[in-house]
Amino acid sequence: MSEVIFSVFPNENFVDLGLYQFGWEQCDPSHSFGPAARNHYLFHYCLSGTGTLYAQNSRKESDVFQIRSGQGFMIFPNQVCTYIADYELPWEYTWLEFDGLRVKETIELTGLTPEQPVYRARYKDIAATMKDEMLYIVNHKEESPFHLIGHLYLFMDSLVRSSTAAQIGKGNSLRDFYLKEALSFIEQNFQNDISVEDIAAFCGLNRSYFGKIFHETMGKTPQEFLISYRMTKAAELLKLTGLSIGDIGNGVGYPNQLHFSRAFKNVYGISPRQWRYENKDHLPL
Repeated sequence: MSEVIFSVFPNENFVDLGLYQFGWEQCDPSHSFGPAARNHYLFHYCLSGTGTLYAQNSRKESDVFQIRSGQGFMIFPNQVCTYIADYELPWEYTWLEFDGLRVKETIELTGLTPEQPVYRARYKDIAATMKDEMLYIVNHKEESPFHLIGHLYLFMDSLVRSSTAAQIGKGNSLRDFYLKEALSFIEQNFQNDISVEDIAAFCGLNRSYFGKIFHETMGKTPQEFLISYRMTKAAELLKLTGLSIGDIGNGVGYPNQLHFSRAFKNVYGISPRQWRYENKDHLPL
């Protein structure tokens, strides 16, 4: 009979790297999941047994991959996949679902893609550390969100360093330098009336080229990133302070309270006032 451990991670608005759900399962013979698509990155690591992954590629066709013990597979956001445990030797696996503003560029370092989603370890000792970090998260769901996010970072580090297709040297490129400059500028000036043109100018790039390399690496346009960053900061202020809605909007770069409320609702689906009400139990005494 199938055994499962499954947990949903509380939403704490971790921007760069966030956890959504995680678990472990000893599958029954021929147990299957899908076809289905996820909104975030979902990584499975096979602890024992074997199974089959059917993963949609960029041509909207399904490629077939055989996964065995010691291997893993990445499901990318909006990628339709089906996976099935072997009938004679069904797999046991653990998984993490995660996402964040820095995840796309990090996953690129592993060499994993929708067309090549199978993880194979280049360094067995680092792969063992990665497995241990995954199981630690699964077995310590009662720990604080910050504690678990710390172990998620350790998992990501091990995933990148142990992958056979890892491209560790990529981070030294000039493009990476420009992106770090842009992120630093946003972090220091998000509360001011800044535009994409201002960010590009700070990096010494024209707006068109800057927008292109930013979107290719971050998976979001500079404008989308700036709005997301501001709204995350706004949510923190709503949750942790007693400042008025107007003061919070002004503090994240929206002098017009109506414009701020509209932008917040576009991101969170509810007004700032309603969001604060639903999270009022978290306000400090």
